Amino acid sequence: MPAPARSRHPQAVLFACGMNAVRSPMAESLLRQIAPRTMYVRSAGVKKQELDPFAVAAMAELGEDITKHKPTTIDELDDYEGLNFDLIITLSPEAHHKALELTRTHAVEVEYWPTADPTGLDGNREQRLQAYREVRDGLRAHIRKRFGRHGLGNE
Repeated sequence: MPAPARSRHPQAVLFACGMNAVRSPMAESLLRQIAPRTMYVRSAGVKKQELDPFAVAAMAELGEDITKHKPTTIDELDDYEGLNFDLIITLSPEAHHKALELTRTHAVEVEYWPTADPTGLDGNREQRLQAYREVRDGLRAHIRKRFGRHGLGNE
């Protein structure tokens, strides 16, 4: 059964993860690369933590500067501007549970894209950076598949 038109062609997308420091800022930046200018794209976390320098480095390899990203929580986002999103894409279990709670009071579609958290991995700088690249590349593949090359739906 095809997805409803609303979720296939959302006007406003929120990426949500645990801390809004790695996965969701990466996803936000990646979707903005291909989304039409009319699409509103944000990211938030269940909690917040400082932006991760390995996430910054991995995105810089693609020419994307996420250094100006200010981590925020889903609750703060709701307080500041409301949660007027057509689609919330969750990247961690805690964010998924939070998003499902929101569906009780907000008419929003939720998709769960389980995405590994690279922050806890040990190793040298290159090994750790490689884990972040893998997360980045996996998110980019999901985004291209879900939104198409130009943010116009499945292509």
